[in-house]
Amino acid sequence: MKQLSEMSLEELWQLFPIELTKYNPDWPFWYKEEETTLNSLLKNNIKRIDHIGSTSVNGLISKPIVDILLQILPTTNITELKYILANSNWLLMNEQTSPDFRLDYNKGYTPNGFANKVFHLHIRYPNDYDEIYFRNYLRNNPKVASEYVALKQSLLKKYKYNRDAYTNAKSDFIISCVKKARTQQTKNL
Repeated sequence: MKQLSEMSLEELWQLFPIELTKYNPDWPFWYKEEETTLNSLLKNNIKRIDHIGSTSVNGLISKPIVDILLQILPTTNITELKYILANSNWLLMNEQTSPDFRLDYNKGYTPNGFANKVFHLHIRYPNDYDEIYFRNYLRNNPKVASEYVALKQSLLKKYKYNRDAYTNAKSDFIISCVKKARTQQTKNL
């Protein structure tokens, strides 16, 4: 059996298709467990940690993947951070240094498909809050959250086996919501 690191992107997309499921009330608990673990592993490197993505919005249909935004301090030793995460069953999916620093990890992907609990960890430096703005906007605007669900369901038919295209096709909607959320926050200051 091939290891995940030996598979092409197309093979990975076949093994891990996009699936949407009804809201699971266990998702916030899974997040809290992982938050506790990350806090103990990374101790003084964490500036902020948040449950983001559709699993963080009560009642929202979602991919059954708990997304976590971890904002680290600029003084964090990235080599050490990567070593700690690799030895804690986190698999590095993407690394970007410019224009912005980003590390993206996953946990719960196996050569046989998804495990019972699946996570994506998005590591950023402080003040990269778009995901938090989007989460809060969906939480505060149920009509917009319903529109987002409809968009995801329509895209699923076309992009079930192409995660990048699925994500890109949602971008305009998300950017629009983030812009509205930022405008609302500015008015409330």
